[in-house]
Amino acid sequence: MLRSVRWAAAVAAGLLMAGCSSGSSGGGTEEGKASSGQPSAATSSTTGSAALPSSLTSQKLDWSRCKATSDSAAPGDEWRCATLKVPLDWAKPDGETIGLALIRAQASGGSGRRIGSLLFNFGGPGGSGVSTMPYYATTVSTLRERYDLVSWDPRGVGASEGIRCRSDKAIQAAEPIDATPDTPAEETAYFQDAADFGKGCQKAAGQLIAHVSTTDTARDMDLMRQVLGDSKMHYFGISYGTELGGVYAHLFPKNVGRLILDAVVDPTADSVGHAKNQAQGFQRALDDYLKSTGQDPEQGSQKIADLLTRLDAKPLPTSSGRKLTQTLAVTGIVLPLYSQDSWPTLTSALRAAEEGDGSELLSLADQYNDRDSSGHYGTTTHSQRVISCLDDKQRPTLAQTKKLLPQFEKISPVFGDFLGWDTAGWCHDWPVAGEYDTPEVSAPGAAPILLVGNTGDPATPYEGARRMADELGKGVGVELTWKGEGHGAYGSGSDCVDSTVDAYLLGGTVPKDGKVCS
Repeated sequence: MLRSVRWAAAVAAGLLMAGCSSGSSGGGTEEGKASSGQPSAATSSTTGSAALPSSLTSQKLDWSRCKATSDSAAPGDEWRCATLKVPLDWAKPDGETIGLALIRAQASGGSGRRIGSLLFNFGGPGGSGVSTMPYYATTVSTLRERYDLVSWDPRGVGASEGIRCRSDKAIQAAEPIDATPDTPAEETAYFQDAADFGKGCQKAAGQLIAHVSTTDTARDMDLMRQVLGDSKMHYFGISYGTELGGVYAHLFPKNVGRLILDAVVDPTADSVGHAKNQAQGFQRALDDYLKSTGQDPEQGSQKIADLLTRLDAKPLPTSSGRKLTQTLAVTGIVLPLYSQDSWPTLTSALRAAEEGDGSELLSLADQYNDRDSSGHYGTTTHSQRVISCLDDKQRPTLAQTKKLLPQFEKISPVFGDFLGWDTAGWCHDWPVAGEYDTPEVSAPGAAPILLVGNTGDPATPYEGARRMADELGKGVGVELTWKGEGHGAYGSGSDCVDSTVDAYLLGGTVPKDGKVCS
């Protein structure tokens, strides 16, 4: 990882065993009741779109064949890409613009059956929709019969002014820095590295660093809706994408069409609360994994914690010549918990580490950190940190974090210490202030929004779905529960979940709030 251990709340993490995502945050940003310099919610909902200049609302998208990038091959012939102009600063819609990269596959069922566009955000924050959408298209092939499948790289991500805060060489050089410092010298190195990373982001992003918030992206979405020609927003948000969907619904409740929020971020948790939620979620998933192997969860967790303690003192050798540090090891453990299909991979990697070989856990950590065999890192974690630190107002001090550590360690002997320290290190000495403590997602008057919660979800624990439903408001948030494992529910093997979501998106059928799929 870069340095931090905040884990990604992104569907990409679930696809990682086949290719991809980040090395950090767990639900993206945290949340917020206050805004910062943006127009008020009331103004946004009623006049935010109408006040935009016609140079933005009337722009024509030039859809053409998608090109390969340094991180992904060109998708198939059915995919087309375009660039949407949006204001750099939404407080100045007539001012400077930036370009957002879009990708689309048109509905396959013919114009007579087409409902409109269905926008996808796969989480992070910082995940690339342009590179992920073609891989996810098979999962949502039924939806494509009546929707154009559309995704995009949000501002500051990938092909949309993507931010790279640190070189590949510098990322690897930071690997030995201890993310759970034990001495004053380690604490100094930890916080200095965090500050240096923030300075690198500021240098790379320039003025954009203050304009990549979730609120900014929600406003981008509504302009996207208009330019695509849709009267209502139809949206599929996964993981952090659920927070983005909730913020959109708050800003533009009258524009809400059919919104699915899967793997729901808890909108009532601040950054410390979110870290605690993740500690609970990953420990819960680890317990389920250990039970599946016939181990006692408490004893199995202690065995893994003891391994991590040994790695803190002496990293393991690997076949690549690099060392498996404690921080890389815990990242390698996290990745397979995103999908139950990957649990056997975790068993093999832990066994090898116990026998003195860190190669398998390092390989898993590299996948999560988007590091390829040549040592090149993707920028997902860079974008994730820039976005989440602009969102999150909370900045725990070293003293405050040390007081919190016993609570984190009680929640999880494996993940608690890492996520506890992360609350202080993630946005330490960040060059811009955060916007909110928790995001405002109340959406009175919006059409029903379907929330899907998975009881075994590690990155966005199940409880978040009910809290999002309550925050959206009575008659708006509708909860669907799946008793399953892994991050996200749709397309994960439950016919009940898939058919309920399909009926909502394709036919407008809203299930009873509280429906359970086992």
